[in-house]
Amino acid sequence: MATEQRRRNTTEPGGLEPLPPLKKWRAITLATLLFVPGFWTLLAGLVAASSASDVGGPNPAAALALGLACIPFVFIVLAFLSEHPKAPAAVLRAMGLTLLVGLPVSALAGDALTGIITGVGAGAIIALRAEPGHSYKTRALAILLTGVATFILVRLVGTAALLPAPILPFIALGVADHLSELD
Repeated sequence: MATEQRRRNTTEPGGLEPLPPLKKWRAITLATLLFVPGFWTLLAGLVAASSASDVGGPNPAAALALGLACIPFVFIVLAFLSEHPKAPAAVLRAMGLTLLVGLPVSALAGDALTGIITGVGAGAIIALRAEPGHSYKTRALAILLTGVATFILVRLVGTAALLPAPILPFIALGVADHLSELD
């Protein structure tokens, strides 16, 4: 009777085994590899849309659409490879949280880069499976620090910040989870 009561009080479905670190980092790596070209394509579309010259470059609408279309697949990879128990719902919630966080951050920061990185990182908090010892507070703090670091990089380094920016949010989540496990 007591075991059954404990099962009802847990948030995870019964029989869910801990995710080995190798599988978690594989999910983070593959999601990052998918996010990087989508991120750069999205930024290319934003730059092409804001430039007034007819010198050439990508079609702004096509580049924006392709970049935005990659983001749901990033969350799909992250949720399914991390064996999230409710992966489809986590992907949908991650996309909503990306918009909910990314748009205001872009408006406050005055640049799209910080908003994209922070928004996708916030969505990844939901998409990446959390183990019982992991804290959403620690994950949110990691994404907040990633957003602040991106904001500072954009101001100090300029366009060179485009290169490392897309690898920051997912790695920050992996490190935050690892630090939560040490406590």
